[in-house]
Amino acid sequence: MTALIKFFQTTTFRLSMTYFALFGAAATVAIAYIYWNTTILLSRQLEQTIQAEIQGLQEQYKQGGMAQLAATVAERSQTPGNSLYLVTDSRARHIAGNLQKVSPELWSTVGRVEFVYRRPAEGGPEKRLAFASVFRLPGGFRLIVGRDIEDRREFGRIISSTVLWGLGVMAILGIGGGYLVSRNLLSRIEAVTATSRTIMSGDLTGRVPISGSGDELDRLSQSLNDMLDRIEQLMNGLREVSDNIAHDLKTPLNRLRNRVEGALRDPSGEAAYREALERTIEEADDLIRTFNALLSIARLEAGAAGKTLEDVDLALVVKDVAELYEPLAEEQGLTLSVDAPDGVMLVGDRQLLGQALANLIDNAIKYGAPVAKPREAKSDILDDISVYVRHCGEIAEIAVEDHGVGIPAQERDRVLKRFVRLEASRSRPGSGLGLSLAAAVAHLHNGEIRLEDNQPGLKVVLGLPLKQGGLSLELNNRASA
Repeated sequence: MTALIKFFQTTTFRLSMTYFALFGAAATVAIAYIYWNTTILLSRQLEQTIQAEIQGLQEQYKQGGMAQLAATVAERSQTPGNSLYLVTDSRARHIAGNLQKVSPELWSTVGRVEFVYRRPAEGGPEKRLAFASVFRLPGGFRLIVGRDIEDRREFGRIISSTVLWGLGVMAILGIGGGYLVSRNLLSRIEAVTATSRTIMSGDLTGRVPISGSGDELDRLSQSLNDMLDRIEQLMNGLREVSDNIAHDLKTPLNRLRNRVEGALRDPSGEAAYREALERTIEEADDLIRTFNALLSIARLEAGAAGKTLEDVDLALVVKDVAELYEPLAEEQGLTLSVDAPDGVMLVGDRQLLGQALANLIDNAIKYGAPVAKPREAKSDILDDISVYVRHCGEIAEIAVEDHGVGIPAQERDRVLKRFVRLEASRSRPGSGLGLSLAAAVAHLHNGEIRLEDNQPGLKVVLGLPLKQGGLSLELNNRASA
């Protein structure tokens, strides 16, 4: 009973019943209109036929009196058809015509009238409906001129029966079709409901089943599954970030605490306190930078950044960032070259693009120094670090190349995640967020980041769309609002 009540409460069933009611009403009105117009047409034709009969008989009466009228009626009564005639004397005795007997009430009527008469048939006399005009003639004679309209009454019965049977069949088909459609739709909605309950219980692996029909419910299910994939990815990322924060930030926080405790126990006094505080401030600044980078990545992935949209000349961005890092590269004994032709334009956030490029160059300076390279072999490599811009169809590529140890192919996807640092780089300062931030900036601009082998070294490529809409449509809409 509960399932039946739920079925009757479904939107699909209510819509099916609404469509059935509307279609039934429209069909009834259409049939009634056809019947009404057909009846009017038949009535008009009947009137015209009777009127023509009356005029002909009137002329015969004027020419030869009652005798010629009776003879004409007798002659016409022999012709098969639906015409009805009757001529009687003052005592209602039959003189001529194919009507043998009528009800006494009919003689008291003058003008147009409908009446029932009997006609011989194979199974015995049958009652039929007629329409006639009744006339009283001089001398007590009476004349009836009419037509059999039983077929018209039968036509009305057929129309009524058709309407009733048609509505009945439509009701059966409507209810049956509504039941089948509602049951199918209800089963698919129940599948979505079951999936949502699975997810609410904490199992993020649940997905809405897809029937494969490609209809709107399949498209909705696919969109929901894509959304669930994204939610699961974000939740996994959140758990991973939480684990990484607990693991990677625990060490510097413990170091801060131990340093402060050591300073408090140091008998040297003010000098020891000052040194401990200065080193504490440095490490606190590193922690603040790490948390700022995490916040930036979170904002980028959530689409809350990138609101400052403008036409960006990538050549200017690359040259400005490279100029900023050239002194640092020289301090490390590295050469930094730039190849950025003018005119490579896109719509984006200049500051975020510059920050992403700065992270890539900073990583190249830290980890991209040539390994044990003899000075005489330096001619084989033009520059230690190269930054260039290329126009590839509808994509602009910013590449940073170095000749260091590189990153193994199996680790390249992993290092794009937050707090991931390879063993070779753990001895150097850093938080493992530089490539994650660059990847988030690329994703915000609907682009991609690729890590490739530079033979030797690493090549990092930012691929960004050149068209307007390089940033997501949502961000463009927010910026224009």
